[in-house]
Amino acid sequence: MYDRNQTPVSEIILLGFPNLHKFNSIIFVLLLLIYLVTINGNLLIITLVANTKKLQSPMYLFLTQLSISDILLTTDVAPNTLANVMNGGIVMSLVGCITQFYIFGASESLECFILTVMAYDRYLAICNPLRYSSIMNYPMFLNLILLSWLLGFSFILVTTIMMCTLDFCGPHVIDHFFCDMEPILELSCSDTYIVRLEALLLSVPVMVLPLMITLISYGCIVQAILKISSNIGRQKSFSTCSSHLTVVCMFYGTLIGIYMLPKNSSSLNTTKVISLLYTVVTPMLNPIIYSLRNKDIKEAAKTILLPNKCYYKTRTATLPVRR
Repeated sequence: MYDRNQTPVSEIILLGFPNLHKFNSIIFVLLLLIYLVTINGNLLIITLVANTKKLQSPMYLFLTQLSISDILLTTDVAPNTLANVMNGGIVMSLVGCITQFYIFGASESLECFILTVMAYDRYLAICNPLRYSSIMNYPMFLNLILLSWLLGFSFILVTTIMMCTLDFCGPHVIDHFFCDMEPILELSCSDTYIVRLEALLLSVPVMVLPLMITLISYGCIVQAILKISSNIGRQKSFSTCSSHLTVVCMFYGTLIGIYMLPKNSSSLNTTKVISLLYTVVTPMLNPIIYSLRNKDIKEAAKTILLPNKCYYKTRTATLPVRR
């Protein structure tokens, strides 16, 4: 029960990585490099798709939405984490902490939905190629994107509003590098059962159903690929979805790992490491995976980043041969 004599919490101290203070400089440089690579890599994907006519297809347009989600996520977490590492901890207002959680939760939810519609897009392209263009047209693409953004930011808003109704009068220290739901709830002196139950129920449409749809889509894709007679045809079909499948495995693997770990003090450092993976590292790897595995993106990158070289090759290829 809330004691009226207790002082309400208005500021929160994020401890960050107190056990690694000797390596703060190394961690800061590493995190800064990862953040810069993440921002530039995802902006490059967005720029390539926006300026390359060959990439103006639903598959790559969905990819730009994934990049926007990654930029939103890492920008919400990384700058405060860098300040945390540099100063050995930071002080945030309670409102700022809850706001950080909302943006984090919204971007994670958005990524769940984006990955799901990308899986559906690959399902249509491989399992129903003749009707792909008529089904996955621009209005369909736009509706899927708008729905993903609406659901991603609406579901987590319910949890955030319920958190705002709680009383915070207990300890004001969080042994983490960002404001996640569980550390915030541990600061509350109110009964958090309803909030936890509501968050658990909302995880079904946000995480469980999208994951099931993705798995079913890939089950159908694998069946369709196995029916292809030639090895070259199978390899070509699988290559169109291998990058997305890799990203899905990384994303859901880290999420399942962090939220299925036993809640005890011995796993706190492991929790922080896994949290770093899906808040900082995974957004950096996504554009790298798509760039390394996708021929169209690599060609578009060469055209934009090395225009003179590409122009020289084109001119050389069209010169008449002297006999």
